[in-house]
Amino acid sequence: MSASITPPFPAGASEPHAPAWNRQRHSPMPSHRYSDVFSRVDVPLGDHRRWPGRRLTAAPLWVPVDLRDGNQALAEPMSPQRKRRFFELMVAMGYKEIEVGYPSASQTDYDFVRLLAETDLAPDDVTIVVFTPARRDLIDRTAAAIRGIRNDVVIHLYTATAPIWRDVVLGRSRNELRELILGGGRDVLEAAGDLPNVRFEFSPEVFNQTEPDYVLEICDAMTSLWDASPDRPVILNLPATVEIATPNVYADQIEYMDRHLDRRDSVILSVHPHNDRGTGVACAELAMLAGAQRVEGCLFGNGERTGNVDLVTLALNLHTQGIDPMVDFSDIDGIRTTVEECNRIEVHPRHPYAGSLVHTAFSGTHQDAIRKGLAEHRSRATAEGRSESEIAWRVPYLPIDPADIGRGYEAVIRVNSQSGKGGIAHLLEAAHGIELTREEQVELALRVQQHADATGGEVTAAEVLGILRSHPARKAQPID
Repeated sequence: MSASITPPFPAGASEPHAPAWNRQRHSPMPSHRYSDVFSRVDVPLGDHRRWPGRRLTAAPLWVPVDLRDGNQALAEPMSPQRKRRFFELMVAMGYKEIEVGYPSASQTDYDFVRLLAETDLAPDDVTIVVFTPARRDLIDRTAAAIRGIRNDVVIHLYTATAPIWRDVVLGRSRNELRELILGGGRDVLEAAGDLPNVRFEFSPEVFNQTEPDYVLEICDAMTSLWDASPDRPVILNLPATVEIATPNVYADQIEYMDRHLDRRDSVILSVHPHNDRGTGVACAELAMLAGAQRVEGCLFGNGERTGNVDLVTLALNLHTQGIDPMVDFSDIDGIRTTVEECNRIEVHPRHPYAGSLVHTAFSGTHQDAIRKGLAEHRSRATAEGRSESEIAWRVPYLPIDPADIGRGYEAVIRVNSQSGKGGIAHLLEAAHGIELTREEQVELALRVQQHADATGGEVTAAEVLGILRSHPARKAQPID
């Protein structure tokens, strides 16, 4: 269905039947040029979906693709030294399957795969993934790159399958593209099928915009061709290559495949969400509810356009639900520094969990709640005779204990003109061991706010102490 070429309402017009309290008006944005997802692809589950009633109870198999997909999105691709440093970081964190490159795309990628073949850089329990399009010469070069690798290896074959890609990019009908993909599958089998440590992965790129019956047909044909079995399972990776819908639609598409695939016990169902709508994390989480067992993504969400799904956020989201993410983030600042230096892209200060400001409160009401929550946490640990790191975490406004990821509490509360007495009292207690009565807190907070309004900036603990000392009538006492 094509989109209307005439806007249904002129700019500035009100929405018919809108309630009186909604005074919004139609914008001049040409939204009429676009069609919704339901006009572009069937979403077949209807009212029979099961995923909404499920809960996440375990981590999936994480597969970081920073060294291939993430690297392809960098203005300056990683040097061999940066690739190696990033790989060693991911191994140290506990990742057990890592996509290391696109060996037919560049000499650097080819050489890095050969480095893994010729050294002990990859521990025995780490599976190496390499990426190739369905083209014989590129498949042969990929197979040459992995020869001699002692680790388990996955050869990842991909081809775009969505109608617009078939029509505009590839110029092939459904049947013609099916034969091209199966031909690539046969080439992979011929090039590396004799290697006992090699398994296969297929990605119908732009899965989320492909007809469900067609992608199911191709995936079943590939698992049959590659003789998928429980002992040698095939990975079917179903990417949301370009996000076009709300996350529930992707979950419906994944559940449809989960329920209809042949040889389901011989398939590892994988997802690879992108973040074009800003909902990559939600897509991955709902896809896991819908049957996905494996998730491809990048640390901190690097990737083309708005990036791949962020594996850091996904893993720590599980951690905050009491689920072991099976990856170690206990030195989040060290991880962030390494990734920033390898990618040469800074992590945003408000990035979930890892940003420099994510555990910081400036608001007075937030500061008061956090201060009281931290005090209660310390008291409860003392009462239970246990370490603060062992007892249940329930501090308001902080969904995770900063100590879990290697951070202290110094920057949890910072003071500016928006801050209140609780935050100022916390700063004095934490930095100088000074405790104030409530009345003293109220009076000092007023003076600190006046100072902050006058300067327009943040107020340090030293400045707060100076303001306190400039009024010697205060009866502040050091904490015993």
